[in-house]
Amino acid sequence: MTDAAGGTGGNLRFARQARGFSQQQLASMAGVSRQAVSAVESGHSDPSLRVALALAQALGLTVEELFGPGEPAAPVTAISLAPPDGSGIRVSLAPVGERLVALPLLGDTGARLGFLPAGGLAVPAPRQQPLPGRGTATGAQAPAAADPPGGSRDTGPWPISVRPVGPTRPTLVVAGCDPALPLLATPLALLDPPVAFAWWPCGSGAALRLARQGLVHAAGVHAQRGGGDGARLPDGAEMVGFTAWREGIVLRPELSSAVTGLDSIARHRLRIVNREPGAEARRLLDAERVRLRLTKDDLPGYDTQAAGHLQVASAVSAGLAAAGIASEPAARAYGLGFVPLAEERFRLVIPAEHAASREVQALLRVLSSPWLLAQLASLPGYDAASCGTPLSKT
Repeated sequence: MTDAAGGTGGNLRFARQARGFSQQQLASMAGVSRQAVSAVESGHSDPSLRVALALAQALGLTVEELFGPGEPAAPVTAISLAPPDGSGIRVSLAPVGERLVALPLLGDTGARLGFLPAGGLAVPAPRQQPLPGRGTATGAQAPAAADPPGGSRDTGPWPISVRPVGPTRPTLVVAGCDPALPLLATPLALLDPPVAFAWWPCGSGAALRLARQGLVHAAGVHAQRGGGDGARLPDGAEMVGFTAWREGIVLRPELSSAVTGLDSIARHRLRIVNREPGAEARRLLDAERVRLRLTKDDLPGYDTQAAGHLQVASAVSAGLAAAGIASEPAARAYGLGFVPLAEERFRLVIPAEHAASREVQALLRVLSSPWLLAQLASLPGYDAASCGTPLSKT
């Protein structure tokens, strides 16, 4: 039996998806049945010479190109979303407009830290179960001082040479900090033809910079209810709602009675973990610090940087810091205490140059899918009432 992942079937599937064809569309173009296309792609049968010729012609390839072992692809020019860090690093490669965009798979980006789809919700237990204590979080990491993905070194874009492992596929590229964004991957994959998903985790300021450069299909930004985005939107951009949550102080559970605000943290000299410059969470912390007339030196750990909401919660849960600023869903995911400071709205900003693209149209379609709305509703602390709703840019 043929190995569909990397042999005859895999070659056919990649070539079809790279051109945006469904199995039925390719079958009609080649004059064969959809079942024949499915059988070859799944590895259940090898194509006859007639079928192989018909499929290759429909895809604009030779039989050798489509069904042969092939040679390593020649390097192509792509735009990296972070400064190059040597050759040999793995990247996610996606076409965005007329360019190829490379997302380095390093650190948290390579691990794709985010909320996973749920298979169900647990019913209330007869007795209250204890919350996870310190050191129980998986994947906890120390705050990193280096610039985060898409961070403050605004010197890009960075052209690099990339050797594709396989054909690029239609891929929706979204930048932003909401760990619920990876949930988009499942409904996008169920479309016919499917659309892949690539997430670049970064703060709102970095996401908007990438959107202004046209390097992402959508930028996730969040700001307080009643307030602006705090950064310039791309000209002619559209906005749609995604989620809303409360933003505030996440802290170790045993500190919940002692910490009622940032002033309590300063008074007790508790160590915090901060976010990168340009992140809405860092802006919120600075606004609260100024309101309370606190200096940076009053907050041990102020100069640390974590790459996202879950990373802040992970560091606090692991005992690397006593508190930090993050979303309520992140605090509840790690069983941490939470002191609310603001209500935030998370929106998706769509650059005008990509608004009519297949990837963005797929995004707008799945934002209203019952599966996605159910998943968001299953995450404690999320409000998905505005998901998919067009929003004013003012």
